[in-house]
Amino acid sequence: MAEDPIPEPGEPRLSDVAERFMRLVRVGSQSDPEHADRTPSTERQRHMAEVLGEELRSVGCEDVSVDEHAYVPGTLPASPGAERLPALGLCAHIDTAPDAPGEGVSPHVVHYEGGDLVAGVVAGEPVATSPAQVPDLEQFVGQDIICSDGTTLLGADDKAGVAEVCSLIARLHDDRTLPHPELRVAFVPDEEIGHGASLLDLERFGARWCYTVDGETLGEVNYETFNAAEANVLIHGVMIHPGSAKGVMVNAITLAGEFLDLVPAAERPEYTEGYEGFYHPTQVSGTAAEARLQLIVRDHDAGAFAHRAEVLRQIAAFMNGRYGEGTVEVEVREEYRNMAECFDDCPFLITNALDANREVGLDARCVAVRGGTDGSQLSLRGLPCPNLATGGYNAHSVREFVPVRSLEITVDVLERLVAKFAVPQTGVLEP
Repeated sequence: MAEDPIPEPGEPRLSDVAERFMRLVRVGSQSDPEHADRTPSTERQRHMAEVLGEELRSVGCEDVSVDEHAYVPGTLPASPGAERLPALGLCAHIDTAPDAPGEGVSPHVVHYEGGDLVAGVVAGEPVATSPAQVPDLEQFVGQDIICSDGTTLLGADDKAGVAEVCSLIARLHDDRTLPHPELRVAFVPDEEIGHGASLLDLERFGARWCYTVDGETLGEVNYETFNAAEANVLIHGVMIHPGSAKGVMVNAITLAGEFLDLVPAAERPEYTEGYEGFYHPTQVSGTAAEARLQLIVRDHDAGAFAHRAEVLRQIAAFMNGRYGEGTVEVEVREEYRNMAECFDDCPFLITNALDANREVGLDARCVAVRGGTDGSQLSLRGLPCPNLATGGYNAHSVREFVPVRSLEITVDVLERLVAKFAVPQTGVLEP
């Protein structure tokens, strides 16, 4: 693993969390949807898991292990006086997204003075983010911001979360006066391809409640997510020599375009926001004889979500009426559900997170996630798990960045949050 250069005399040395983050993003760990049938989907994640196992041991975690699926659990014992309280979990994912190049990440620090934030110059063109694209940039004038060199994503999603959790553990281990219950840490693979924490043994993990650290803008707390499904469309064409095709050929590529034309155009991601759901084509492949489409379907509302799946089936039925039964096949596979239903019995998970953010001076607010987190699976499996911000921006992009100060503030938020669980929670019955 490459080391960061030693600062010149007079230059400030990076904080613990920023230094850790820049080391970790250099370790490649992209997941691969083409190998989603195995966990982890890539050998790179196994290596990342071993690196994180050593990282957790180095900051004072006990019972650290790395299993065959690249899950990395560990435990920090409770501070004095909090030993009998329920354990609290902290979860982040080790993989980075396959949506942009992710190997050979070369992070660097840009001192931002306003205007466009330039990550790097590629083929003579700046790879830049403007304040019009990310209005929050105006808040970071005069701050140091970590970017990639513009050829790869940075990996703040979710190595910012990983680094922040590790730095929290290091802080608590070094200062035993800081209150906290027993903390159970879990770093998990393949979140970006919909797998995430699905193989985490919750009984063995032993946390009563949990938080994922996998969000974006500071101050945001997430307990609502999309309902999510993947739709696979298989189109069977009729292939014949084009010279004698009239009245016989059915071109599967043409039908793929027709299928997408029938999907409501105004309900694509680029035209939606807030609680608005969408249909999003993600892959297309094939020949005139057979073509495949893949879409993701998202909606916060369960009824609207079910309707979206039905719309895709109706499009297939319409096209089969035109071109023959069996021409178009649609399979819809549910990926995760909105976890909002899981917090009726533990609203303090939300209020504690909001209060911890406010205590460090942030504008704390609940924001519905236009996506999902490992907390979606964990909550619906019985481990209530809201999501916390990491401070990163432009995820899944070569323009991804994270301000150094945001990394540091998140560790402060986590310190105050875990302290709130060093006392019994109001209204909670002991199991």
